[in-house]
Amino acid sequence: MKMLFWPLILLLSLSGCQETPALTFSSEEFTEADLDICKTEACSSVTIDFPKANGEAFISEKINSAINNYIIKALFLGDDDQPRATSITEAAKDFILAYRDHQPDIPTDIDHGGYEAEVSLYPSFQTEQLISLEASFYLFTGGAHGYGGTSFLNFDPETGEEIKFQDLVVNTTDFKDFVEGKFREAHNIPFNENINTTGFMFENDTFILPETIGFENKLVVFIYNAYEIASYADGPIILEIPLTEVQPFLDTTLL
Repeated sequence: MKMLFWPLILLLSLSGCQETPALTFSSEEFTEADLDICKTEACSSVTIDFPKANGEAFISEKINSAINNYIIKALFLGDDDQPRATSITEAAKDFILAYRDHQPDIPTDIDHGGYEAEVSLYPSFQTEQLISLEASFYLFTGGAHGYGGTSFLNFDPETGEEIKFQDLVVNTTDFKDFVEGKFREAHNIPFNENINTTGFMFENDTFILPETIGFENKLVVFIYNAYEIASYADGPIILEIPLTEVQPFLDTTLL
């Protein structure tokens, strides 16, 4: 497993006259080559890039646990509600063994050496009050195409606790109306016409906010993953709004 260092240092709050240790992120990589079961036998492709928080233990451990849980769930192919793996190594191993278990059922005309998994997380936004990680995954397990998605993990850098984007919104109704206006402008949908006029597939012809909302640089990013409001062929539908325009709707004490 390789380890590099992100050019990111987040200074935490001061306690008395002493500064608490800085929270830093190192960049780590994991591939199928790190597994013993792949030393002598070909394995499905697994590529994982992720940050590891370093610093005050009670803070970094919470953040690293959330990162690990995201990766484990991204690799999970089982029928159970929750994966049994408790580490990235176990999750990658289970993913590879799943292909070996299913191999007799996979059409022989599929020309690949197994399943494929790519998982990536990186710090996309940081202030003294908030850390945002953009997280994405892509899996190919046979068929016409793979599947994947993007989400954001937001944290309080002073506690390591996750912050849901919804918790930052001061007025949900006004915020939703504001974003719908920006969405219509971006896709040339007149305000007096149905939101699905240009081919989107909002349920009940009613605009909804995406499940994925996060921060990247000085932008608030809204991502509708495949099938949320459009077909797979359309790819993710992304709306970016400058943070300065969104701030009136957010609890600025958390930014």
